[in-house]
Amino acid sequence: MSQRAFQDAYPDDLSHCFGCGKNNPQGHQLKSYWHQQEHESETTIAHFTPEPYHTAIPGFVYGGLLASLIDCHGTGSASAMAYKMDHRELGSVPALRFVTGALNVSFKAPTPMGVELRLVGRFSQVKERKIVVEIELSANGVLCVTGQVIAIKMPATMQS
Repeated sequence: MSQRAFQDAYPDDLSHCFGCGKNNPQGHQLKSYWHQQEHESETTIAHFTPEPYHTAIPGFVYGGLLASLIDCHGTGSASAMAYKMDHRELGSVPALRFVTGALNVSFKAPTPMGVELRLVGRFSQVKERKIVVEIELSANGVLCVTGQVIAIKMPATMQS
């Protein structure tokens, strides 16, 4: 894994996201990294352990949390890929940030509480202004959720 999480490279004025913003102490603080697996194309990885208050019903994780983790891992992965494709250091200016254009989530199995969740992202489309990331979320080696994030380059009107 990389030494620095993608989200830690975001400029401070763009780091308030509830899911991954380093400047949001009440948020999830999700951290995503490059992850190379043998015989696979480039992938990204994140880990997250839900808290007891992330409960849907006793023993199982709330689906909205799972969707938000997929969302933030997808946009963070898109940002990192944009830097890589532009041959720039992660976090260099001007910032290459992405927002969610579409989020598709499919729940495959109940997600148990009390275990670390693993998110793995793969790129299915990479263009200058649009990057599509396919994400699998698993718990204890069981695929629980799949998602697709269509990430769109953040418009200048959203940046200060």
